[in-house]
Amino acid sequence: MKKQVKLSILFIVLFGLFVGMALPVFADDGGNDEEVINEKLGVPIIVYGDTLNEAQKAEVSELLNVANSENVKEFSVTGQDAAKYIDGDPNSRMFSSAKIVREEKGHGLVINIVTPDNITQVTSEMYSNALLTAGVENATVDVASPVKVTGHSALTGIYKAYDAEGETLDKERMELANEELDVATDLAEKEGMSQEKVSELLTEIKKEIAEQNPATKEDVERIVKEQLDKLEISLSEEDRQLLIDLFEKMRNLNIDFDQVKSQLEDITSTIKDKLGDLNIELDEGFWEKVSNFFKDLLNKLTSLFE
Repeated sequence: MKKQVKLSILFIVLFGLFVGMALPVFADDGGNDEEVINEKLGVPIIVYGDTLNEAQKAEVSELLNVANSENVKEFSVTGQDAAKYIDGDPNSRMFSSAKIVREEKGHGLVINIVTPDNITQVTSEMYSNALLTAGVENATVDVASPVKVTGHSALTGIYKAYDAEGETLDKERMELANEELDVATDLAEKEGMSQEKVSELLTEIKKEIAEQNPATKEDVERIVKEQLDKLEISLSEEDRQLLIDLFEKMRNLNIDFDQVKSQLEDITSTIKDKLGDLNIELDEGFWEKVSNFFKDLLNKLTSLFE
C-alpha cells in the first residue's frame, strides 16, 4: 500500500514537472502597457454595431482591447450603412464590430476574428479576399461580436470607416467585393465545402489571374476550370458560371492582384494550415500507444522502488 502511495506521489511530481516545462515563459516588460499614439498613421478606428446595448458595447470594447476611448476614433454602423455599402437590408440589426489599425506600406492586410464562435459565416480569409478586392491594404483588422452573427456588420463598418476617413474606396470594387463574399458564403452552404476550401479556391484563382493576366472571358473560364481541377472541387454548372462571371467582372475592372500577390500567398498559407488542422486524424493505435507509454513509465518507476 505504501509503495502505491509513493508511486502516486512520484507520478504527480513528474507530471507537474512535465507540464511546467511545457508551459510558455513570459518575459516581464516592467508593466509598461501604456498605449502609444501613432502620429503618422493616426489612431485606431473602432466601428461598433449600432444594435449593441451598453453592456454589449462594453464587452466588445474589452474584446477589441480599447483601453482608452480617447485614443481611438469611434463610429457606429447601422442598417442604413448596410444598404449603402453592401446592398443589405436597411432594417438589419448590426452586432459585429471592428477595430482598424492602419499600418505602414508593405505590412499587408491582417484579419483577426477575436470571437470565432460568434462570427458564423464570414471567415478571416473571406474578409481578406473581399477587402483586397475592394482595395483595402496595409491594415490590422480585429472583428468581434457578443452574439452569434454572420459577420456582415463588421465588413460594412470597415467600408464606412475608410469612407469617413476620406480614403474613398472604389464603389464598383466594393460592389464586386460584396458579390465575391456572397458567392463564397453561397458555395460554402450549397456545395457542402468548408469555408476554408472556398477561400482557398477564390485565392488560387486570384493568384492565377495575377500571374496570367487573362485577356478574354475564355481565359478566365480556363483559369477557373484549372483551379477547380487542381483542388479537386466539383461544382454544378450554375455555380461554376457564378465563379466565371465574378472573375470576368474583376478582369473588366482591371483589378491588379499582382500588387497584393504576397498577401494572397499569406492567405493561401493560412488556409493550408487550417485545412491541415481539419484533416488531422488520430490513427487507430494512437490511444494504445498512449496507454503503453504510461504502462511502461509505471513499470520503470516500480523497478526503481524495488
